[in-house]
Parts: sequence; C-alpha cells; structure tokens
Amino acid sequence: MSLLQRYKFAFYVPIQNAEAVKAAVHATGAGRIGNYSHCSWTSNPGVGQFTPLDGANPAIGAVGKPETVEEVKVEMMIEGEEQVRAAVRELKKAHPYEEVAYDVWKLEDF
Repeated sequence: MSLLQRYKFAFYVPIQNAEAVKAAVHATGAGRIGNYSHCSWTSNPGVGQFTPLDGANPAIGAVGKPETVEEVKVEMMIEGEEQVRAAVRELKKAHPYEEVAYDVWKLEDF
C-alpha cells in the first residue's frame, strides 16, 4: 500500500493539443498506478465556451467575443502533493490557454 496521499487530476484541453499536454504532465510521473505508468482517461470531445475580457491575451478568439472550442477532458491519478504541484506547473507550461481549467481531488483509500 502506498504511503503517499493520492489525488485525481483532471483538465480540459483543445483536441489538437491533447497529446502534447498529456505527455508534458505524464513526464512529471503523473498517471502512475502501481506498476503502470502514463495512465489516463480522455473523454469524448465536448465544447468549451469562454469570452475573453479586457486585459486577456487569448490564444484562441478575441477580447469581448464569445468563443467555443472542441476540447477533451483528461483525468489521471497522482501520488503526493509535490507531484501534484509539478503536474500543475507542467500543465500550465504546455497548455495553449492563458488560463487553464483543471481540478485536483484528494482521494481516500477504502
């Protein structure tokens, strides 16, 4: 049994950037489950929506104009708080968006 706290990590990314962003996050060791590495779940495409506000520097779209983008949701397990921090840091570096949507959940083992 692992002594490190386990977390579930999820993020949204445009389809065309998904493999590169997953590779950057997996390079931190995220997505390891027991004797398996690079484990993740990628959902079917959905549509993300946003409107860049004044002061934004959007990678896609223009300030003041609603935008939609086909995205996937990627989920993976991470062990340890430091590894979560590394995964989030690399996600933000590799992701094309100025502001990245992601979630981190602390898990319990039963």
